[in-house]
Amino acid sequence: MNPPDATKTTSARPRPTGVIESFAYDNRIVRAFAIATVIWAIVGMSAGLLAAIQLFFPEANLNLQFVTFGRLRPLHTNAVIFAFIGNGMFMGVYYSLQRLCKARMFSDALSWINFWGWNAIIVAAAITLPLGITTSKEYAELEWPIDIAIALIWVAFTINLLGTIVKRREKHIYVAIWFYIATALTVAVLHIVNSLEVPATMWKSYSIYAGVQDALVQWWYGHNAVAFFLTTPFLGLMYYFLPKAADRPVFSYRLSIIHFWALIFVYIWAGPHHLLFTALPDWAQSLGMVFSLMLIAPSWGGMLNGLLTLRGAWDKVRQDPMLKFMVVAVTAYGMATLEGPMLAIKSVNSLSHYTDWTIAHVHTGALGWNGFITFSMLYYLIPRLYQTKLWSVKLANYHFWIALLGMMFYVVPMYASGITQGLMWKQFTADGFLQYPNFLETVLQIVPMHRLRAVGGSLYIFGTLLMAFNLWKTAGIGVFLPDQAAQAASWRTQQEHHEDKGPWGHRALEGKPMLLAVLALVAVLIGGIIEIVPMFLIKENVPTIASVKPYTALEVLGRDIYIREGCLGCHSQMVRPFRSETERYGEYSKAGEFVYDHPFLWGSKRTGPDLHRVGGKYPDAWHYNHMDDPRSVSPGSIMPRYPWLLTQTLETNSLPARIGALRKVGVPYPAGYENTALAELQTQAAKVVTNLKVGSVTTTPDKDIVALIAYLQRLGIDIKANPAATPATPTKTAQAGGQPIATN
Repeated sequence: MNPPDATKTTSARPRPTGVIESFAYDNRIVRAFAIATVIWAIVGMSAGLLAAIQLFFPEANLNLQFVTFGRLRPLHTNAVIFAFIGNGMFMGVYYSLQRLCKARMFSDALSWINFWGWNAIIVAAAITLPLGITTSKEYAELEWPIDIAIALIWVAFTINLLGTIVKRREKHIYVAIWFYIATALTVAVLHIVNSLEVPATMWKSYSIYAGVQDALVQWWYGHNAVAFFLTTPFLGLMYYFLPKAADRPVFSYRLSIIHFWALIFVYIWAGPHHLLFTALPDWAQSLGMVFSLMLIAPSWGGMLNGLLTLRGAWDKVRQDPMLKFMVVAVTAYGMATLEGPMLAIKSVNSLSHYTDWTIAHVHTGALGWNGFITFSMLYYLIPRLYQTKLWSVKLANYHFWIALLGMMFYVVPMYASGITQGLMWKQFTADGFLQYPNFLETVLQIVPMHRLRAVGGSLYIFGTLLMAFNLWKTAGIGVFLPDQAAQAASWRTQQEHHEDKGPWGHRALEGKPMLLAVLALVAVLIGGIIEIVPMFLIKENVPTIASVKPYTALEVLGRDIYIREGCLGCHSQMVRPFRSETERYGEYSKAGEFVYDHPFLWGSKRTGPDLHRVGGKYPDAWHYNHMDDPRSVSPGSIMPRYPWLLTQTLETNSLPARIGALRKVGVPYPAGYENTALAELQTQAAKVVTNLKVGSVTTTPDKDIVALIAYLQRLGIDIKANPAATPATPTKTAQAGGQPIATN
């Protein structure tokens, strides 16, 4: 099976003729997305490198509040995923879709709305995230006005995509387009469902979901953002660009059918594997694990279909840097999609979760799969758009080897770091005590690996700069072709003829794209509905705990400061039911403790210790000094300083609006609480100031640090552990909403 615009055909049957129509492909939009792709690649990767350096040299932020790790990390992930990779995806789709459909895009206006709107959203993210304007939900950090803009721009893209497919001149839609359709529809569903929130102010909102429910919805979205933004569209691009560059037909048509339908059905179930051993009900965790393991089959089916397409073309691979990038990309896809299900096995996850192992896994996919396939497309497209040859094949080969070396220097140290962390956290002495009770011991042990990671990131960025120079020189020696003339006969003008229906009658479905789109959407929705709906309808999934109360007004503002500073990027708030964690942190976390958390703050990485039981563990003055200079209380700490918290005035004007919004999402604040909240806040703030004086710290009650201390001192104190409970026997409270304590 070749793409319909391929130069060769695998069938001896002559194609029917009809009325020949003339038209032109729009290359301007492809070039625009290509330029944006290169620019955002450099910006996003540079932000990531700066964040990586801060993990062993915290002073790299120059004590500026806008570039601390907590604010830089979401900027990096958004810039790489949605700016670099997102623009690369649109670049490839707009080029390939026109040629696969033998039609210009449905609307040039929609194409440019897509381009300018998408990149305006990215600029908005680049402004708001360093300012601390964030929802805190991973890969969905942007606040509600930007969320609305994302939905509108995505609708414009989807209309343009489907409109082009409807007016196509090629009757049967090629496999790449199946993946494009699934991407367009599923990303819309994921974004809208996960982004349901109630605005409190212009730049602050609260998720309508709370605690366990919010966690499930977020990782249903988070995992499937990886699936349907970083995977399915790029699989479609693989199915187009790999056969075109290799001048070979796709290895197996049947395998592509199985790959597509199995992948989109199974992928959507796997989100809960990000929440293993948390307060999520065990049935949901088990579903996530089982379907994650099932993902190996369709994922490797797609990988093998890509690699076997190159059979007989390995001489061309050795000569063409574009194909070299593509081979590594497909291989990295296979490795990442084998490792992901392995990390979803509970026994493996108990070691890997919250460690750098997950970072290594993610970057195998991001750097190897998405990065290399995007580089491959750029090397393929720019010479064709400018009607010339690549300026320097040698420079492209240098880029390939430097980027590959950089990727290895990145992921291998992170694997070593992650396994080191997991083992040290769990290690007990022969006498039954934690061997490394001080979390900082683990942090200091892995600093050399973080230095090596920064070296790897630097190499990867250097390779990207070489590519940018090479493509710029290529454009300089060529002549851009804005409208590429083409001719084709529309299938609607062709005489009816007998066709092979293909395996399982799928060939007929390929002529009915709207039906295929509906069936794909149904396949995707099944898993989400079965996993999410019971979490809201069955009360037993989130048992309530009578002693758990809503946050006070001061604690609400403190929690919002915690979110603003990105503290959850380094600290979890989820004590898992392992003896190693209960010994280190205290009683393990229960589902009922998070019923007023909008959004949940369980985190996904422990650069610092878990904070769910930090309330009452240290005096207020310790927290004050820790935020002023972490190394004054924890020598060797890599946490940045937060001196602005000590001087910035607490913003209380929006407090009534915040309380009102929280009430709308279900927090049971009494009627009229908005009117008394400020007085209550001032009373509690005065108590914190008094406590600070005991520790020889003087401040005023109107500072950000006071609210943050109030919030930290509240964490985990609503329930008390039953001292009679043994490690193997859950307490009554635990049985009402937690998991038994594991011994590992």
